This record gives sequence, structure tokens and C-alpha cells, in this order.
Amino acid sequence: MPGRRPRTLLAMDPELLPRLLDETGSRRLLQVADSDLDVVAADFTGPGIAGALAEAEVLLTFWGAPPIDARALASAPRLRAVVHAAGSVKHFVTEACWDRGIAVSSAAHANSLPVAEYTVAMVLLSNKRVFQLREEYRGARGRQHDWHQRYGHAGNYRRTVGIVGASRIGRRVIELLRPYDLELVLYDPYVGERAAGLLGARRVTLEELCRVSDVVSLHAPALPETRSMIDRGRLALMRDGATLINTARGSLVDGPALTDELIRGRLHAVIDVTEPEVLPAGSPLYDLPNVVLTPHVAGSMGNELHRMADSAIGEIARYAEGLPFAHPVRREDLTRTA
Repeated sequence: MPGRRPRTLLAMDPELLPRLLDETGSRRLLQVADSDLDVVAADFTGPGIAGALAEAEVLLTFWGAPPIDARALASAPRLRAVVHAAGSVKHFVTEACWDRGIAVSSAAHANSLPVAEYTVAMVLLSNKRVFQLREEYRGARGRQHDWHQRYGHAGNYRRTVGIVGASRIGRRVIELLRPYDLELVLYDPYVGERAAGLLGARRVTLEELCRVSDVVSLHAPALPETRSMIDRGRLALMRDGATLINTARGSLVDGPALTDELIRGRLHAVIDVTEPEVLPAGSPLYDLPNVVLTPHVAGSMGNELHRMADSAIGEIARYAEGLPFAHPVRREDLTRTA
């Protein structure tokens, strides 16, 4: 029935709920959904959850959502939809959900924007050599230098930026970089020359991308065929002084090979994802002046989580009105580029 408020159970780490929903978000959710914000399922077998699960028509999920497997579904006879207020659903939406025909939505599109914004900022700052200038200027401590002569090679005019992967995020990066005086090149085995041109980039091989780019930015999925795709040989193709940006997956890069290049000082890097996820304390990447290392924060953080919440609430509103999801996830989507 259009305009109704479907019974909605929150499924996530309860401690993260205040980060996802502020006062405004909570109020908006309760306008479109019949939900008890004091009942949050971190485990579908937990105390007090069984009754809520049995009544739920929609699950609103977030980080820390428990697996929605056959056992959970057996206890959720009324469940029709899963709305995820974050990115990938592959870690908790199981085959049993698809087999039962549960409708699934994700806020991955909302999470792609901060990653793309982070990437664009790092591209522009890397070409400007801001991170190296900061280190040198701090070390100069008042001593005068001709910084323009010292960094006469810096700047963003007519630089070449290579995008590896025309994923949702890769495409958004290209879109955001189009207004700048940059040449954009793209490697994606599933994107043809014409399609790349329509995006605003020139299609090249991965080897050519590594050779011609001042910045190489990774936006490919973690698949067996993409593991260590940026290997020692392709790193060797990169220009002296070029920058590698990785906001995708640590597994895309041969870590030891990259570390060797960075220790030599031949390349620069902006690294938001690593393998392992947290590098050991002795890793030289923590201290190298040509490395910007961040702890997997390019995606939504702080008030950016509210954008994902707003997207999820909008999807529940659409469901309540009998409309299809604006951002559906299908079984086959989980094998594609994120």
C-alpha cells in the first residue's frame, strides 16, 4: 500500500548506529519506516531479536551486519528487502537471499563520492609536490630558499593522470578531473576506445598508462586476475618522480616491489589501503618522506556517513511507495567492478 511505513529492523554493530544516524537522520527514518531504534541486531540469535526479525519486512543494514543466511531467513518470514547504508553487501548477503528473491539496495554510489574526492585532492596535491614541499619547508626552519626554482618541475598544467579501472569510483574520478588542464588516460579491459572517449579519457594498455602517467590511480576490483597487477615490472615502467595512488585494494599492488621503489626514492605514493590492512610497526612506509599513508579513510567518514544514511532512507521511502530501488544490487553485480 503506497504511503505505508514498512516494519524495519536495524542490523549492524549497535555502537555504530549514532555515527550513521544523527538526530535529523533518525527523524527522517521514523517518518518512512516503522522501526524501533533501540533494537539493533548485531546477531540474529541475540536476546530480544527473534520477535523483531519475525516481524521485519525490511532490514536496514550497516557495518557489522550479521550474515543473512538460510537460518536467519527461516526466522524472517515477512522479509522482503535489505537496504544497506554502506558499500558492498557481499560479506553478509548470502546466496540464500538471492534464492528467496530478496530485493537488495546499497549506498555504494554515495560512498564512491568521498573516495573520488580524496583521489582528486591527492592527484592535485601530488602534482603540486605539496607533501614534499611541506617536509622541506618544515626542515628549513626560516632559512630562505627559491622554492619556485627548487620545484620548477611541479604543477598540474598538462600533466597526465592514469586511471586503472572504470569502476563507479574510477568514472567519478574522471568526471571530477575533467575541468582541469590534465590529460586523462584509462586502462580497463572491458571499456573500448569509444566508451573511454565518452568518459573523457584516452584508452591505453596498462603498460602504456604506467609509462606516460605522472600519477597512476587505482580503482580496480580485488579479483584473482587483478592481484599484484601493479607488479615490479609495471612499477619500473613508471616515470621517475611519478606518484602511485591506491584507494582501491592493497592486493592490487606488489607490496614489496613498491616498497623497494619508494625506499630508493624514485617514486612517490599515496596509500590508503594495504595488504595486510594494518602494516606491521616496522614497515618503512610509515616514515618515508615520499609516502602519504592513511588508514583506509578515503571512503565515508564522519558526517559523510550521513550521506549514506540519507540514501538508505530514500530507498526505504521508495519501497514503501511501491517503487523499485534507485540503487539496486543484483546477484551478478557482486562479480563486477565496485
